[in-house]
Amino acid sequence: MAKHPALKRPYREVMFKAITITTVWVLDQNEALDFYVGKLGFKIDDDVDMGFMRWLTISLPSDPGRQLLLEVPGPPAMSAETGAQVRDLVTKGALGAAAILTTDDCQHVYDTLKAQGVEFTQGVEVQPYGIDCAFRDPFGNHLRVTQPAEEPSPVTDQDIARWSGSAE
Repeated sequence: MAKHPALKRPYREVMFKAITITTVWVLDQNEALDFYVGKLGFKIDDDVDMGFMRWLTISLPSDPGRQLLLEVPGPPAMSAETGAQVRDLVTKGALGAAAILTTDDCQHVYDTLKAQGVEFTQGVEVQPYGIDCAFRDPFGNHLRVTQPAEEPSPVTDQDIARWSGSAE
């Protein structure tokens, strides 16, 4: 079996099989549940008081093998000082996309969530890869919704200008 130059073992001997849990930093886990479960339709997988922290995972009913860990920045994952810095970055929306959610109808998702008071940072737009929009959770995390194109189109100079903020 062929090897990629950067790998010391063949592709078929890859160590990992899946990404199952991704952390989303939240400032209040109960408020996060109201948003992610109540508005977005996630379900609670685990809600465990471990004494030193609350282990809270959610997933989409259609994708139960991929969970979001809704975690408050601070001990035990990091020091209280670092936790305060992370909380500041979250509220500024400075941590990048927390998740990209796919749908069959981006406009419907936008209309439904907008009616529920969700703060959108980008309306529904046609992109080379499909149709998408973007919003924030109550803490500042960015989430995107994408309706993938059946066949992506080439990226144009206009797309690049729009994405870089230099479009007229």
